[in-house]
Amino acid sequence: MNPVLKTTFLATALLSSLVLLGSGCSKKTVVPPDGTSATGSEMSGGTNINYPSADGSYSEDGLAAPESMDANGDAYGNLSVNNEQNQTEEYKREHGRSSIIFSPVYFDFDQAGVNAEMRPLVTSNANYMKDNLETVIVIEGNSDERGTNEYNLALGERRAINVKEYMVNLGVDPMRIRTVSYGEERSLFTGQNELDWSQNRRADFIVE
Repeated sequence: MNPVLKTTFLATALLSSLVLLGSGCSKKTVVPPDGTSATGSEMSGGTNINYPSADGSYSEDGLAAPESMDANGDAYGNLSVNNEQNQTEEYKREHGRSSIIFSPVYFDFDQAGVNAEMRPLVTSNANYMKDNLETVIVIEGNSDERGTNEYNLALGERRAINVKEYMVNLGVDPMRIRTVSYGEERSLFTGQNELDWSQNRRADFIVE
C-alpha cells in the first residue's frame, strides 16, 4: 500500500475509534421527581389510586405491607406499639418508623415531590441498597391529618412512589422496592402543631 494512503487510513481509523469511545462514555443524568404540588394534575394523572386493603392502606400492588420480622419474630423495621412507647421523642423524630440503617424522608405540606433538602438522604439510602444487594425494602408513605382520609392515602402513595422512582433513577433495582401508603392512619406524632404535622409527612424505609 502507498505510504501516504496507509498513513491516511490509519489516521481515519483512529479518529473514528475516538469518536465512538467518547459517545459511549456519556453519563446518565438522574432526574429526580419534581417538587410540584400533589393537587391538580399530579393527583389526576400518572399512577392510578388502588382500592384500599383490609386495614385501610393503599399499596402499589393493592396489598398491605406485612409486618417486617427479624429472626426472633420481633418487628425489625417497624416500631411496634410497645417499642414506640419505649422510644424517646428524639429517637422517633430522627428515625420515624424506618429501619435503623435508613433515614426517613420528609415532605413539605401538600407536596409529593422530593425536595432539595431531602435528596441527599434518598441518595444515601440508595447507596446502601446498591452496596447490599440482598436488601429488599418497602417504602411507606405517610401524611399529616389535615385533609380527607382518601386524599391523604393518595398523597402518601405519591410520596412513596416518587421516592422509589428517585432511587431507581440512582440505579436501585425496582424489584427490590415495594410501596404502600398509610396516609394519616398511622400518625407517629399526635400534637396539633406544625412540628408534629411536619414529622408525620414522611416516607419510611422498612427492611422486609
